[in-house]
Amino acid sequence: MAAGGLKMLQNMLDQLPASERKIAQYILENPRSILNSTVNDIGSQAKTSGAAVIRLCKSLGLNGFQDLKVRIASDLVKPAEQGYRDIEPGESYYSIVQKTTSNSIQSIRDSEEIINYEELEGAVHTLLPAQNVHFFGIGASNIIAKDAQQKFLRIQKNATAFTDTHLVATLIANANKDDVVFAISHSGETAEVIKVMSLAKERGIKTISLTKYGQSSVASLADIKLFTSYSGEPAFRSAATSSRLAQLYMMDILFLSMATVQYEQTIRAIDQTREAIRFIKEGN
Repeated sequence: MAAGGLKMLQNMLDQLPASERKIAQYILENPRSILNSTVNDIGSQAKTSGAAVIRLCKSLGLNGFQDLKVRIASDLVKPAEQGYRDIEPGESYYSIVQKTTSNSIQSIRDSEEIINYEELEGAVHTLLPAQNVHFFGIGASNIIAKDAQQKFLRIQKNATAFTDTHLVATLIANANKDDVVFAISHSGETAEVIKVMSLAKERGIKTISLTKYGQSSVASLADIKLFTSYSGEPAFRSAATSSRLAQLYMMDILFLSMATVQYEQTIRAIDQTREAIRFIKEGN
């Protein structure tokens, strides 16, 4: 059963208009109240309107109020989460291992809960026929772009992952209608990524984004929006490592989803690349 309703509300809270924020805050404080309530009930209890409840569901990317109710019902029967924990001065190695493991698992679970399967399917069916996929991210996001490029090249999908904005702009200027620009930015507000996406949109090139959940400049420019969860970031930026793992996790999901659609072709391509690498290693 789909879950993640409470996580969506927490992630989006600061970005919502006032009337929708009031409803989100009310539901977060009284999650069980939604289970047997109507749209108008919740609107009244939150001292706003039923129309604002509908707008909230749309802002969350959900298929209506019933979708939100089902997700929250599932949230309420889940085991309690540990949440994200930061390291402390002089922390033991054992404690660091435990906290890092917990944060990493939490990030992946949170991201799994907010996956929009229609957008995921759209991304798969946009990438499969693409002639070239241009991954673009700056800093840590470029690590994700490079990982995705490596995966795609192994299955005979032309892919780039450059950090030079001028070079990427050149690629987009010469791109054709079957190319895809895939932007990666955890914040969704990286200036270079916004410019690249704006250029792709102006040129009529298909675009996909991978950002933290919520509204952002990068996501607003994308035809297809993929998200990882965004939770309260500890002071030492433990969540920065966790968010990177969540991004890699989403790329793995995309890769495997594409592989299952063209299974035999993917297996042949991976076998061929494995043989080529073995040839290089053995020096024969």
